[in-house]
Amino acid sequence: MADSAPSASGQISGVAERYASALFELAVSEKKIPAVDKDLRRLNDLLNGSDDLMRVIKSPVFAAEDQQNATAAVLKKAKISGLVANFVNVVAGNRRLFAMPEIIRSFRQKLAAHRGEISAQVSVAHALSAAQTKELKTTLKGVVGKDVLLDVTVDPSLLGGMIVKIGSRQIDTSIKTKLSSLKLALKEVG
Repeated sequence: MADSAPSASGQISGVAERYASALFELAVSEKKIPAVDKDLRRLNDLLNGSDDLMRVIKSPVFAAEDQQNATAAVLKKAKISGLVANFVNVVAGNRRLFAMPEIIRSFRQKLAAHRGEISAQVSVAHALSAAQTKELKTTLKGVVGKDVLLDVTVDPSLLGGMIVKIGSRQIDTSIKTKLSSLKLALKEVG
């Protein structure tokens, strides 16, 4: 008999979708979309830049109160307040901080759709410069025919190149993938 339980990533996606929808609707109704977007970008940068912070939000070992205190301190230091700070506090209180990166990604997809853009998830080995980001946006706009909102994450394990996901399409030019393909081809020859 097949297991009908949803996968852990499916559960996170469902949680993220519900929370992102609630935040997006609230931002629209309060006419605070630009402020919420700006604060979520800063929060996302903080999460991506700190292994310790990521450990706090992902680990079930920390009590909800400890997570709330830690995130409140980080938000205060980053000068993130208002709607996003309240939202993060609610998410922490509900023990759903583990989904925060996916919530931010889902919110950005909703924002892109709201603006008539398309969202692209980009994984790179090293941070992109402003010129590289602009060139990537221009190139992707030529491919999809719409303005593109980039969600860039740095993954040093890629070694070089990038992975771009737009909807169900994926383009993988990473050195990691090319080395894996080469390794597989060499095994077949030998």
